[in-house]
Amino acid sequence: MTPSATRKLLAPLACGALLLSGVPAEATSRSPDVGTQDSGITRDSSTAQQRAGATDYWSPERMEAATPLGRVLDSPSGSGGERSPQSAASDDSTGERWDRGGKVTKTTGKVYLTMDGRDFTCSGSVVRADNRDTVLTAGHCLKDGTGAWAENWTFVPGYEDGSSPHGRYSAREKLVPRQWSQQEDDSFDVGLAVVGTDDGNHVQDEVGAQRIAFGQRPGDPTYAFGYPATDGYSGRYLHYCAGDTRPDQDGTTASGMDCEMTQGSSGGPWLSGFDPETGTGTVTSVISFKYASDPTTQYGPFLGDEVRRLYREAQAL
Repeated sequence: MTPSATRKLLAPLACGALLLSGVPAEATSRSPDVGTQDSGITRDSSTAQQRAGATDYWSPERMEAATPLGRVLDSPSGSGGERSPQSAASDDSTGERWDRGGKVTKTTGKVYLTMDGRDFTCSGSVVRADNRDTVLTAGHCLKDGTGAWAENWTFVPGYEDGSSPHGRYSAREKLVPRQWSQQEDDSFDVGLAVVGTDDGNHVQDEVGAQRIAFGQRPGDPTYAFGYPATDGYSGRYLHYCAGDTRPDQDGTTASGMDCEMTQGSSGGPWLSGFDPETGTGTVTSVISFKYASDPTTQYGPFLGDEVRRLYREAQAL
């Protein structure tokens, strides 16, 4: 199990290296972490007032100025503009724009958050849950490892070119495994946000949800979706990678796949058994990290028993 602090990691997908120092890790208005050692879960709650403030906080100007979470890298594919969509979905895409429609264009969304006073973006996905309010993302899009929780955390499903076609949903609960919150273990860089309603509408009722599976490796091919925003990507459109996966050989339990998507795609879903015609599949991981020595491979954590417990607690909230 490899902690995020290791020099081998690129930190997509780990935000600590990019955040300002000298800022208090927790604002006094934040609720304390809750959860027990036995549960293996760390949780942060937001009040109704904080959720309303998050919704108001994200003006068009702030959304436009937010930085994709992580360290900016040299583009592995060279310079160039926004990638064009393909005429048909490909099982070996390394980062083309997705414009095939389907449920994935609604259930996947852009995440906006503030960490230690700086505004960032990530990606996330609505997963099927009893509360109809559950969004899966990367752990580092919710909590800076052992550091601060994200504030102003807001999910925009179906985001495209500045629009919020299905509303905005601010987090009322954020949950990560204790292996992430206490050790920054990249094998557990995954988390869940339980969001409030938008005008009384649950996000799952509004956009649908993807199935989620635990205890199984991603199938081949697996499709990964997100909103990359550096090195030739603008963050304005949904992009995807697709291909076979392979186990990480450098100390984590994650799987890797060829993908050139960059910062901002963190937290986007890995979908196995994906049907390009309907845009549906089963979530088996999330976009998590890359190695500095290999910027063309992205990794996603294994969703094991710890994440299953996380999900069960989240959907009951």
